[in-house]
Amino acid sequence: MPVEELSDGIFNLSIDDRQMLATRNLMPGISVYGERLIVEDDVEYRQWDPSRSKLGAMVLRNFEIPLTYDSTVLYLGAASGTTVSHVSDILRDGLVYAVEFSPRTMRDLLQLCDQRPNIIPILADANKPQSYAHIVEKVDVIFQDVAQPNQAEIAAVNSKYFLEENGHLMLSIKSRSIDTVASPKKIFKDEVRKLESGFDVEFEVLQRKELEPFHEDHLGVLARMFVDHEEKE
Repeated sequence: MPVEELSDGIFNLSIDDRQMLATRNLMPGISVYGERLIVEDDVEYRQWDPSRSKLGAMVLRNFEIPLTYDSTVLYLGAASGTTVSHVSDILRDGLVYAVEFSPRTMRDLLQLCDQRPNIIPILADANKPQSYAHIVEKVDVIFQDVAQPNQAEIAAVNSKYFLEENGHLMLSIKSRSIDTVASPKKIFKDEVRKLESGFDVEFEVLQRKELEPFHEDHLGVLARMFVDHEEKE
């Protein structure tokens, strides 16, 4: 079975002439959400369903994924941990701080964390990063999948607190959580504009693509936090 590593820890498997996105299973023998496990050359991979993961969809939409084996990641909107588990697979020598607001959903996430030592669960509102600033260190990457009206603002304020200089922000913007009537394309344009110049933390937007056919009315954004060295001096 041909196995191609697309980027650190992310693989494309060719099975019976079909392509399958996968990560190398950090906990062999354990499936997280009923996904298929595949063994090749004594390595176990976990199928990664892009229709259940904005990050998985971004991989298939050819985003440059800034995650490496030893990255430190702040994941906002962890939910029950479907995508967090794949980030955990990728960060074999790294760490992911997983922030989730719902106590009910957090109970499911805690079960995942019991199996995976490189996930630190945090029950908190992503609007209030000061409430978890005593737990989270500076991170290389922030991934955000939060269905709230102020998605760009949440990304900016968390980046100001936690993102390393020149660190990367990966953001999934859900237009229907911002306005159920307005054109998604207009919403996407406005949110990207806010990121570029609407806050006291600015970003250089490197890539932006809609996530269809995997997720309707969602935009994926990859940005790097802009640091004005002249202003700092």
